[in-house]
Amino acid sequence: MASARLQRIVRVTRALVRATHAAPTATVTAVMTAFAASTGRSATGCVLVAATVLSGQLSVGWSNDYLDRFRDATVGRTDKPIPAGDVAGETVLLCAITAVLCCIPLSLANGWRGGLVHLAGVAAAWCYNLGLKATLLSPLPYAIGFGALPSFVVLGLPGRPSPPLWLVGGGALLGVGAHFANVLPDLAADAATGVVGLPHRLGRTGSAFTSAGLLLAATLLLLLGPSGGSAAVKVVGMASAVALVVVGSTAALRRAAEGSAAMFRTAMALALLDVTLLLVRGGSLG
Repeated sequence: MASARLQRIVRVTRALVRATHAAPTATVTAVMTAFAASTGRSATGCVLVAATVLSGQLSVGWSNDYLDRFRDATVGRTDKPIPAGDVAGETVLLCAITAVLCCIPLSLANGWRGGLVHLAGVAAAWCYNLGLKATLLSPLPYAIGFGALPSFVVLGLPGRPSPPLWLVGGGALLGVGAHFANVLPDLAADAATGVVGLPHRLGRTGSAFTSAGLLLAATLLLLLGPSGGSAAVKVVGMASAVALVVVGSTAALRRAAEGSAAMFRTAMALALLDVTLLLVRGGSLG
């Protein structure tokens, strides 16, 4: 009896971790914690940033899986914990609400300005889950959410400095570019369940090229926005971004049937470059 109960606890725990969208949740939390360290926030401040971002991301991931449970079941998403029967939908909803309730005081502990900015980003992500994902405004929550993340970190620095526009814009462009790339593998399944956002309307190839263009714009903004900094970083970053777009575009145009796949890989490489630049340029907030 005890063994069976333990096995059930382990199964439900694993299912809850999967329902958080664990990989992107861990990635966003790690990147923003590293960014906080690069801006000069103290060890305590970095831990606070990690807890704040993690609570927000957990709430977004859990709410997404709960709200999409019927659509996931319709298209046979047995990799999703709720349709697979590994965890009850009510349990996931309770976890999402608990994460939000934790996120509010954690956010405000960064200062009321930074806290409100972070909460606005989390609210935007919830709005996406609640229905904006199926409209022409589907990129908007990503712009708000990813623009808010580095902004609230800067607002938590001593003296509460205002985040520079290049940082907000770079984060927003990175988020929207990631949105277009992230939707690509699920276009058919989304359309089958009535989710038709802006990427779906542009189509697979159009969304792939749009993603690459937005991420390239983010790269340029993160490179050219900060005052000072290493000229070598700017030259290498610019050359890398241009090379990625040229190679990806050439491959897409030569192989029309695989065009979106080629641009998807280009978008992912650009996103990695943008994250690297965000961390490198974190100390140049002028």
